[in-house]
Amino acid sequence: MTTAAARPSPLLPVLAVVAGIAAFSVMDATMKAASLALGVGTALLLRNLFGTLLTVPLWLAGGRPIPTRKVALFHFQRSCVTSVMAALFFYGLVRIPMAEGMAISFFAPIIALYFAALLLGETIRPRAIVAALLGLVGMVVIGADRFGAGEYGAEAVRGTAAIVASAVFYALNLVMQRRQALMAGPVEIAMFQNLNVTVLFALFAPLYWNAPDAVSMGWAAAGAALATIALLFLSWGYARAEAQVLVPIEYTGFLWAALMGWLVFGETPGVGVVAGAALIVVGCYIGTRGTQNDT
Repeated sequence: MTTAAARPSPLLPVLAVVAGIAAFSVMDATMKAASLALGVGTALLLRNLFGTLLTVPLWLAGGRPIPTRKVALFHFQRSCVTSVMAALFFYGLVRIPMAEGMAISFFAPIIALYFAALLLGETIRPRAIVAALLGLVGMVVIGADRFGAGEYGAEAVRGTAAIVASAVFYALNLVMQRRQALMAGPVEIAMFQNLNVTVLFALFAPLYWNAPDAVSMGWAAAGAALATIALLFLSWGYARAEAQVLVPIEYTGFLWAALMGWLVFGETPGVGVVAGAALIVVGCYIGTRGTQNDT
């Protein structure tokens, strides 16, 4: 008989996802820097190549788990979605500030709630809808503040459109992440995703390759390390809680994006960031409270 004391804390998956989102947001900054120097394709190829080199030792130490044909196919399918999502996102991110790019992308968790119902059979609870809507309102407040302060030309419009398209793939990726986490361990997921995405980008490398220098290689390597850490945290968390419980936490990524945009690129957040952040925190609280009864 399993006692309450023997169960892992229901808060741990939430904290794991918070850590994963933070790592991914810092990775976005390193990859924006690498993409500005090398182009999006080269930066992503290098990041995933370094990521593969980082995760292979972990995979070997973990007993070299080999996925079944069905699981391997799902690894490849998610890698395809991730590749398109990442290419579109960083194409957009080099054309607009990080905080604005993140704000635009945050309609993805709303779509993900419905993907979760459609693909995973989860029942969408009212609490999850309220949480997602509060997070979206927070993004609108922040976006209004940020967009109202700038002038946007054709490049920014293309960047905005790319991030909107990326968000649709990101929503699908969030739900696939939950299903994948139930099929394989974090190290296996991280290793095969890095390997698959490396192969996919390598196939098209003759079309976009730019020779990197030491600095841009460093940005890409840092992005690989952060992406690997994020994948491990997110895979662990999504294996232990429903997607609709964890999806609202994605909104905290904006806070990290605003911070990194300010620290690395000198992008100063406006007053609306404070108001929007408060709504995001409230939304995340509503979405995650009561987790112990649901887990």
